[in-house]
Amino acid sequence: MEAGELGVAGESGEERCAGCKRDLSVAAFARDKNRTDGLQVRCRECVAEYSAAHYRRRREVMGKPVREKVDVPAGYKLCRTCGEVKPHSEWHRNATASDGLSTRCKACRAIQGREGHLKRQYGITEAERDELIASQGGVCCICLAAVPEHVDHCHKTGRVRGVLCFSCNAALGQFKDRPDAIRRAAAYVEGIAWKPTLVAPGVYQLPS
Repeated sequence: MEAGELGVAGESGEERCAGCKRDLSVAAFARDKNRTDGLQVRCRECVAEYSAAHYRRRREVMGKPVREKVDVPAGYKLCRTCGEVKPHSEWHRNATASDGLSTRCKACRAIQGREGHLKRQYGITEAERDELIASQGGVCCICLAAVPEHVDHCHKTGRVRGVLCFSCNAALGQFKDRPDAIRRAAAYVEGIAWKPTLVAPGVYQLPS
């Protein structure tokens, strides 16, 4: 057996895979701290293929359904969440995975990330948020014009109040959810300034 097949990297910075017999860059091999060169003897693709075959055999022995094998070209990967074959650029890196990529594509991770955020932060699902937006007529329930994108909730009780646009949601935050301050702001905009009135020398009357 050649030295390259034993996982010894050559002077060119390449290593021969003991599985597919190709000379590949060391980046194509996962780490193995038990070996002298710190790399596995098989490339990531071969390890992934072997793991998939072993998984299918184990499922068949257990009498469980086996996913149909999908032919994936080099430089691509199948996302089991959306069922689409996408280029490696559509995946986040994961050094611990056999192929160096995440188990879900970027798009699916983003969707599940949003779903998780809604559930953790507000206790609602995406479907429930969409129902809120539909009940508002598809617009922000304060300005009645902009697209609602931000779930608004009471910071004291945690109760979800509606879905607002960015500007209205930010405005509530600036007013610190104080109805009295918001009412004074509305009166101010309408020309009724909240100011003390001088009724006698040195005596001021506060507006009710």
